Amino acid sequence: MTHALNRRSLLSVMSGLGATAALGRPATAQVLVYDPTNYAQNILQATRALQTVNNQIMSLQNEAQSLINQARNLTALPISVLADLQQTINNTRQLIGQAQHIAYDVSRIDHAFQSLYGSVSLTASDTAMVTDARTRWQNTVGALQDALRTQATVVGNIGATQDQMTALVNASQSATGALGVAQAGNQLLALQSHQLMDLIALLAAHGRAAALKDAESSAAVEQAREQRRRFLTAKSGYQPGNAQMFYGD
Repeated sequence: MTHALNRRSLLSVMSGLGATAALGRPATAQVLVYDPTNYAQNILQATRALQTVNNQIMSLQNEAQSLINQARNLTALPISVLADLQQTINNTRQLIGQAQHIAYDVSRIDHAFQSLYGSVSLTASDTAMVTDARTRWQNTVGALQDALRTQATVVGNIGATQDQMTALVNASQSATGALGVAQAGNQLLALQSHQLMDLIALLAAHGRAAALKDAESSAAVEQAREQRRRFLTAKSGYQPGNAQMFYGD
Protein backbone atom coordinates (compact mmCIF):
# COMPACT_ATOMS: atom_id res chain seq x y z
CA MET A 1 0.00 0.00 0.00
CA THR A 2 2.75 2.35 0.79
CA HIS A 3 4.50 1.50 -2.43
CA ALA A 4 1.39 2.29 -4.47
CA LEU A 5 1.02 5.66 -2.72
CA ASN A 6 4.54 6.71 -3.60
CA ARG A 7 3.96 5.83 -7.20
CA ARG A 8 0.86 7.98 -7.36
CA SER A 9 2.73 10.91 -5.81
CA LEU A 10 5.56 10.66 -8.34
CA LEU A 11 3.07 10.66 -11.21
CA SER A 12 1.39 13.74 -9.79
CA VAL A 13 4.70 15.65 -9.59
CA MET A 14 5.66 14.72 -13.14
CA SER A 15 2.27 15.80 -14.37
CA GLY A 16 2.72 19.16 -12.66
CA LEU A 17 6.14 19.69 -14.18
CA GLY A 18 4.77 18.89 -17.61
CA ALA A 19 2.03 21.42 -17.20
CA THR A 20 4.48 24.07 -16.05
CA ALA A 21 6.70 23.43 -19.05
CA ALA A 22 3.72 23.64 -21.30
CA LEU A 23 2.77 26.99 -19.82
CA GLY A 24 6.39 28.35 -20.28
CA ARG A 25 6.39 27.88 -24.10
CA PRO A 26 5.05 30.70 -26.32
CA ALA A 27 1.61 30.34 -27.53
CA THR A 28 2.63 30.56 -31.27
CA ALA A 29 6.00 29.64 -32.88
CA GLN A 30 7.84 32.27 -35.23
CA VAL A 31 8.58 30.83 -38.72
CA LEU A 32 10.99 32.59 -41.23
CA VAL A 33 9.62 32.74 -44.80
CA TYR A 34 11.99 33.36 -47.88
CA ASP A 35 10.44 35.53 -50.65
CA PRO A 36 12.58 35.40 -53.90
CA THR A 37 10.76 38.33 -55.56
CA ASN A 38 11.25 40.67 -52.63
CA TYR A 39 14.90 39.63 -52.34
CA ALA A 40 15.54 40.39 -56.03
CA GLN A 41 13.92 43.81 -55.72
CA ASN A 42 16.07 44.63 -52.70
CA ILE A 43 19.24 43.62 -54.61
CA LEU A 44 18.19 45.76 -57.61
CA GLN A 45 17.55 48.80 -55.39
CA ALA A 46 20.93 48.38 -53.70
CA THR A 47 22.65 48.09 -57.10
CA ARG A 48 20.97 51.27 -58.34
CA ALA A 49 21.92 53.12 -55.17
CA LEU A 50 25.53 51.98 -55.55
CA GLN A 51 25.57 53.10 -59.21
CA THR A 52 24.22 56.51 -58.18
CA VAL A 53 26.98 56.87 -55.62
CA ASN A 54 29.60 55.87 -58.21
CA ASN A 55 28.23 58.42 -60.65
CA GLN A 56 28.40 61.14 -58.02
CA ILE A 57 31.97 60.17 -57.18
CA MET A 58 32.96 60.30 -60.87
CA SER A 59 31.26 63.70 -61.24
CA LEU A 60 33.19 65.05 -58.27
CA GLN A 61 36.43 63.66 -59.70
CA ASN A 62 35.72 65.34 -63.06
CA GLU A 63 34.97 68.65 -61.36
CA ALA A 64 38.17 68.39 -59.34
CA GLN A 65 40.20 67.67 -62.49
CA SER A 66 38.52 70.58 -64.23
CA LEU A 67 39.51 72.89 -61.38
CA ILE A 68 43.06 71.58 -61.57
CA ASN A 69 43.17 72.24 -65.33
CA GLN A 70 41.79 75.74 -64.84
CA ALA A 71 44.43 76.43 -62.22
CA ARG A 72 47.10 75.23 -64.64
CA ASN A 73 45.68 77.38 -67.43
CA LEU A 74 45.79 80.40 -65.14
CA THR A 75 49.43 79.81 -64.16
CA ALA A 76 51.47 82.80 -65.31
CA LEU A 77 54.73 82.53 -67.21
CA PRO A 78 57.63 82.55 -64.73
CA ILE A 79 59.77 84.95 -66.79
CA SER A 80 59.24 88.32 -68.46
CA VAL A 81 61.51 90.20 -70.87
CA LEU A 82 59.28 93.25 -71.23
CA ALA A 83 61.36 95.38 -68.88
CA ASP A 84 64.53 94.60 -70.84
CA LEU A 85 62.76 95.33 -74.12
CA GLN A 86 61.47 98.66 -72.85
CA GLN A 87 64.96 99.62 -71.67
CA THR A 88 66.45 98.74 -75.06
CA ILE A 89 63.76 100.69 -76.89
CA ASN A 90 64.34 103.70 -74.65
CA ASN A 91 68.06 103.53 -75.44
CA THR A 92 67.30 103.54 -79.16
CA ARG A 93 64.93 106.49 -78.76
CA GLN A 94 67.54 108.42 -76.82
CA LEU A 95 70.06 107.71 -79.57
CA ILE A 96 67.65 109.05 -82.18
CA GLY A 97 67.02 112.10 -80.02
CA GLN A 98 70.76 112.79 -79.92
CA ALA A 99 70.95 113.29 -83.68
CA GLN A 100 73.52 115.97 -84.45
CA HIS A 101 72.81 119.29 -86.15
CA ILE A 102 69.65 118.56 -88.19
CA ALA A 103 67.50 116.32 -86.00
CA TYR A 104 64.38 114.32 -86.87
CA ASP A 105 62.12 117.35 -86.74
CA VAL A 106 60.13 118.61 -89.73
CA SER A 107 60.24 122.30 -88.84
CA ARG A 108 63.99 122.26 -88.17
CA ILE A 109 64.61 120.37 -91.39
CA ASP A 110 62.59 122.89 -93.38
CA HIS A 111 64.44 125.81 -91.78
CA ALA A 112 67.86 124.23 -92.41
CA PHE A 113 67.13 123.55 -96.07
CA GLN A 114 65.82 127.04 -96.63
CA SER A 115 68.93 128.61 -95.13
CA LEU A 116 71.68 126.19 -96.16
CA TYR A 117 70.55 123.88 -98.95
CA GLY A 118 68.29 126.11 -100.99
CA SER A 119 69.37 128.41 -103.77
CA VAL A 120 72.70 129.97 -102.94
CA SER A 121 72.21 133.67 -102.37
CA LEU A 122 73.73 135.78 -105.11
CA THR A 123 74.37 138.54 -102.60
CA ALA A 124 76.16 136.44 -99.97
CA SER A 125 79.82 137.17 -99.51
CA ASP A 126 82.50 134.67 -100.38
CA THR A 127 83.21 134.22 -96.69
CA ALA A 128 79.55 133.46 -95.98
CA MET A 129 79.52 130.91 -98.80
CA VAL A 130 82.54 129.16 -97.37
CA THR A 131 80.96 129.16 -93.90
CA ASP A 132 77.70 127.70 -95.22
CA ALA A 133 79.60 125.05 -97.15
CA ARG A 134 81.48 124.04 -94.03
CA THR A 135 78.22 123.86 -92.05
CA ARG A 136 76.70 121.59 -94.70
CA TRP A 137 79.77 119.37 -94.57
CA GLN A 138 79.54 119.17 -90.78
CA ASN A 139 75.86 118.19 -91.06
CA THR A 140 76.74 115.38 -93.44
CA VAL A 141 79.58 114.11 -91.27
CA GLY A 142 77.37 114.25 -88.19
CA ALA A 143 74.61 112.31 -89.94
CA LEU A 144 77.09 109.65 -91.04
CA GLN A 145 78.35 109.36 -87.48
CA ASP A 146 74.79 109.04 -86.18
CA ALA A 147 74.11 106.30 -88.71
CA LEU A 148 77.18 104.37 -87.58
CA ARG A 149 76.20 104.77 -83.92
CA THR A 150 72.71 103.49 -84.67
CA GLN A 151 74.15 100.57 -86.59
CA ALA A 152 76.47 99.71 -83.69
CA THR A 153 73.55 99.86 -81.24
CA VAL A 154 71.38 97.59 -83.36
CA VAL A 155 74.19 95.09 -83.79
CA GLY A 156 74.82 95.18 -80.05
CA ASN A 157 71.18 94.29 -79.42
CA ILE A 158 71.43 91.06 -81.41
CA GLY A 159 73.03 89.08 -78.60
CA ALA A 160 70.49 90.18 -75.99
CA THR A 161 67.63 89.54 -78.42
CA GLN A 162 68.85 86.01 -79.06
CA ASP A 163 69.07 85.26 -75.34
CA GLN A 164 65.57 86.64 -74.74
CA MET A 165 64.11 84.66 -77.63
CA THR A 166 65.71 81.42 -76.37
CA ALA A 167 64.39 81.99 -72.85
CA LEU A 168 60.87 82.69 -74.12
CA VAL A 169 60.79 79.64 -76.40
CA ASN A 170 61.97 77.38 -73.58
CA ALA A 171 59.40 78.89 -71.20
CA SER A 172 56.65 78.42 -73.77
CA GLN A 173 57.53 74.76 -74.28
CA SER A 174 57.53 74.07 -70.55
CA ALA A 175 54.44 76.17 -69.76
CA THR A 176 51.79 74.35 -67.70
CA GLY A 177 48.74 76.13 -69.07
CA ALA A 178 47.23 78.24 -71.79
CA LEU A 179 47.95 81.50 -69.98
CA GLY A 180 51.68 80.83 -69.87
CA VAL A 181 51.73 79.92 -73.54
CA ALA A 182 49.78 83.07 -74.46
CA GLN A 183 52.10 85.24 -72.39
CA ALA A 184 55.15 83.69 -74.04
CA GLY A 185 53.60 84.33 -77.46
CA ASN A 186 52.84 87.95 -76.59
CA GLN A 187 56.39 88.52 -75.41
CA LEU A 188 57.76 86.95 -78.58
CA LEU A 189 55.62 89.37 -80.59
CA ALA A 190 56.96 92.25 -78.49
CA LEU A 191 60.49 91.01 -79.18
CA GLN A 192 59.73 90.93 -82.89
CA SER A 193 58.31 94.46 -82.71
CA HIS A 194 61.51 95.60 -81.02
CA GLN A 195 63.57 94.12 -83.85
CA LEU A 196 61.39 95.94 -86.38
CA MET A 197 61.87 99.21 -84.50
CA ASP A 198 65.63 98.70 -84.54
CA LEU A 199 65.46 98.10 -88.27
CA ILE A 200 63.37 101.24 -88.80
CA ALA A 201 65.80 103.30 -86.72
CA LEU A 202 68.73 101.95 -88.74
CA LEU A 203 67.03 102.69 -92.08
CA ALA A 204 66.06 106.17 -90.90
CA ALA A 205 69.62 106.97 -89.80
CA HIS A 206 71.15 105.78 -93.07
CA GLY A 207 68.45 107.53 -95.09
CA ARG A 208 69.09 110.77 -93.21
CA ALA A 209 72.83 110.55 -93.85
CA ALA A 210 72.31 109.81 -97.54
CA ALA A 211 69.81 112.65 -97.93
CA LEU A 212 72.14 115.18 -96.28
CA LYS A 213 75.04 114.02 -98.41
CA ASP A 214 73.01 114.42 -101.61
CA ALA A 215 71.76 117.83 -100.44
CA GLU A 216 75.34 118.92 -99.72
CA SER A 217 76.44 117.83 -103.18
CA SER A 218 73.60 119.74 -104.84
CA ALA A 219 74.32 122.88 -102.84
CA ALA A 220 78.05 122.57 -103.58
CA VAL A 221 77.38 122.40 -107.32
CA GLU A 222 75.23 125.52 -107.21
CA GLN A 223 77.71 127.36 -105.02
CA ALA A 224 80.57 126.44 -107.32
CA ARG A 225 78.60 127.79 -110.27
CA GLU A 226 78.02 131.08 -108.46
CA GLN A 227 81.65 131.37 -107.42
CA ARG A 228 82.76 130.74 -111.00
CA ARG A 229 80.40 133.43 -112.25
CA ARG A 230 81.80 135.89 -109.76
CA PHE A 231 85.33 135.04 -110.74
CA LEU A 232 84.66 135.55 -114.42
CA THR A 233 82.75 138.81 -113.93
CA ALA A 234 85.15 140.46 -111.51
CA LYS A 235 85.73 144.16 -112.30
CA SER A 236 89.48 143.93 -112.11
CA GLY A 237 89.55 140.92 -114.38
CA TYR A 238 92.51 138.67 -114.69
CA GLN A 239 95.87 140.38 -114.65
CA PRO A 240 98.84 138.32 -115.79
CA GLY A 241 102.04 138.56 -113.76
CA ASN A 242 105.33 136.88 -113.11
CA ALA A 243 105.14 133.64 -111.25
CA GLN A 244 107.89 132.65 -108.85
CA MET A 245 108.02 129.01 -107.97
CA PHE A 246 110.75 129.10 -105.37
CA TYR A 247 111.59 131.71 -102.83
CA GLY A 248 115.25 132.44 -102.36
CA ASP A 249 117.90 134.84 -103.37
